[in-house]
Amino acid sequence: MIIAQHRKFTPFNILFVSIMGLILCLGIFLHLPPKIVPVFLEPAVNNLIGLKIGDNLTPAQNVFTTLALTLLQAFFLNSIINHFNFLGKPNFTVALLYMTLVSLFPPFLVLSPPLICNFITIWMLGKLFNIYKLSDVKGLMFDLGLIVAIGSLIYFPFIVMMLLLWISLVIFRPFNWREWITPLLGFITIYFLLGVIYLWIDRIAEFYLIFKPLGYFFPTELGLNLYDYLVTAPIFVALLFFLYVLKDHFFKSVVHLRKSFQLLFFMILLTIGSFYLNSHITINHFLLCAPPIAIYLAFYFTNSKSKWVYEVLYLIIILTIIYFQFI
Repeated sequence: MIIAQHRKFTPFNILFVSIMGLILCLGIFLHLPPKIVPVFLEPAVNNLIGLKIGDNLTPAQNVFTTLALTLLQAFFLNSIINHFNFLGKPNFTVALLYMTLVSLFPPFLVLSPPLICNFITIWMLGKLFNIYKLSDVKGLMFDLGLIVAIGSLIYFPFIVMMLLLWISLVIFRPFNWREWITPLLGFITIYFLLGVIYLWIDRIAEFYLIFKPLGYFFPTELGLNLYDYLVTAPIFVALLFFLYVLKDHFFKSVVHLRKSFQLLFFMILLTIGSFYLNSHITINHFLLCAPPIAIYLAFYFTNSKSKWVYEVLYLIIILTIIYFQFI
């Protein structure tokens, strides 16, 4: 069965994950739109260089490139989780669940700024999980501040990850004011240099507009259709099963694992709460939730004892995704 196979740490699973990724995006391959809008970076960068990612790609090439990028992200995230031994034993369930989550909605299957930012998100997670074991993290936190700033230049709502850096310090470290200042210094460094460039070319007024989204009113609702709710229903059921399994393992786990799961929870909350920071609210924003949720689901699918339950549940998830891609 699918989950049982991916609970093994074997190189063949690299191929199996790739095949699953291809199967889960067949719907959009067979119903390609006539044109896919290229990816525009945030105005902070786009106003300077006018870069359009995917401008010369056909719709089929766009989707195939997205598949290749998400596979790279899946194996990158999987290697991080195996390195920190989050699941008790190395396997490929994180990669499988990540590819499943990034196939939930057709807009997820084309190039977008959140998709690009997920490389940064996964990179950040590897660094954040490591601060618990380091004696001095000031240099690391400075680097993370730089990383968040770069991510916000690709997709502005990524700026909320600055809060995650401070939350990680609360969770993993005793209070040290120097560690709290260094990520802010790293973040400011990038925007200071960018401001100098805008001032140099006499366009400083455009630089101030970069921060306009911080003044947006928080919307009371996000428009989702019935399909959006139905396709995510099995995922919510799987998360409930995760909570049930976590209940039995939480206090038996090492402290680092418990703290890391708390960090992932705040990461999901911040990502969900930041969707309004983009002037054009789209479902793509929630791609940023894929890495932490994939880790949660992988923990359930790795540690669950009821084989027929987790195999049937995963089969329902993938059948739901495929079914709604074709209707």
